[in-house]
Amino acid sequence: MPVEIISVDSALVYRGMDIGTAKPTAEELQRAPHRLIDIRDPADPYSAAEFCRDALREMTAIINSGRIPLLVGGTMLYFKSLLDGMADMPAADAEVRQRIVAEAEIHGWSYVHAQLAKVDPESAARIHPNHSQRLCRALEVYRASGTTMTQWRNRQRDAGAASLQRRYRLTQLAMAPRFRATLHQRINKRFELMLEQGLVEEVRKLFLRGDLHHDLPAIKAVGYRQVWEYLNGNVTREQMIEKGKAATRQLAKRQLTWLRNWQGLNWIYTEKENGYSINIEEIVAEALNFMSETAI
Repeated sequence: MPVEIISVDSALVYRGMDIGTAKPTAEELQRAPHRLIDIRDPADPYSAAEFCRDALREMTAIINSGRIPLLVGGTMLYFKSLLDGMADMPAADAEVRQRIVAEAEIHGWSYVHAQLAKVDPESAARIHPNHSQRLCRALEVYRASGTTMTQWRNRQRDAGAASLQRRYRLTQLAMAPRFRATLHQRINKRFELMLEQGLVEEVRKLFLRGDLHHDLPAIKAVGYRQVWEYLNGNVTREQMIEKGKAATRQLAKRQLTWLRNWQGLNWIYTEKENGYSINIEEIVAEALNFMSETAI
């Protein structure tokens, strides 16, 4: 089909992070170019709002060229933000964020969560106290603008922000193994393969730069966070491997939780009910069948 791929992945945006993100190889990118890959330095955080802006720009360019945007990835928050629209919240404020991180280092993230609850109880109820990145952003928005994230979102809803569903015909596909045991087996194999390909060496290059730290979104990415702890001397190599696999399983579980409640989603399983794998030709045929029903 006449499609062009847009990456929907919060880690693939960062340069120098190839192995741990399973970034397409140079050969793969030559055959199937991806937009929104390698557009940021790991020191420069990338937000869902920025993704929406960039993705909509790329979609427009693709459509104007007579082709179809194919958005591919696993960052569910990015997909949801793009589908539902986002309010024009304040840009990231590094100074405010650093002060919040400093508070967390002294008092813990539960303290930051309590501070957020005082000014924006709805956001505090929605964000887990251990989810430092979202917690920091919600409090940063309030301290930088004087308006809570909940108020920003209410403005968006009240204004009836045009959503993607009202502007385009969409086909939404989710691909996954049918059985959890298969998923966990593949996760373990994938992490071991990344180590063989040089994941530790890749993270060491980032570690030795000197301008990166463990609170950056790039370094918090699954796999990178665990190797960073290992290079910091906080865990052994064996512990790092087990923690990396466990964190990946937890990420997959969260992704599947998002997807089970997703409206308008068509499921494609990569294995049959008897456990045998489905070949790529069958998977492609099923995807094209769903697409034809949408009259893309």
